[in-house]
Amino acid sequence: MNSLFKKRESNFLIQLIALSVLLFGIHTYLNFHFVKDVLLFFQLWHIYVFHVVTVVIIYTLINYRDSIGKTEVFNAFMLGMLLKMILTIVFLLPWILSKPDQKGYDLANFFIPYFIFLAFEVYSVTRILQKK
Repeated sequence: MNSLFKKRESNFLIQLIALSVLLFGIHTYLNFHFVKDVLLFFQLWHIYVFHVVTVVIIYTLINYRDSIGKTEVFNAFMLGMLLKMILTIVFLLPWILSKPDQKGYDLANFFIPYFIFLAFEVYSVTRILQKK
């Protein structure tokens, strides 16, 4: 493997793990104090595992393509975003089909971290593209 790929990937993983642990801690604290009486459909750790895995897959694909000299990184990023949207629908499908009584808490539990992880992912990919 390319040393540039390994360096960028390890830096990204360290930052992602730090962000995930911080967000998970804050999210758990807020859920414990504000929605402890509400029965949520997904456990919080399932949501975070989903987000971390999808972000790692997309970033690794883009990092790999860039490290081997491919210049069409934007197309890979857009394909990754499409795949992420499809996986999000598949992940949320059991909740959607169960016709939940309270929708707001489950949607907030999933989509607030989704957009935070998406912003982090876009920031990280832009850093790869700006170094050229």
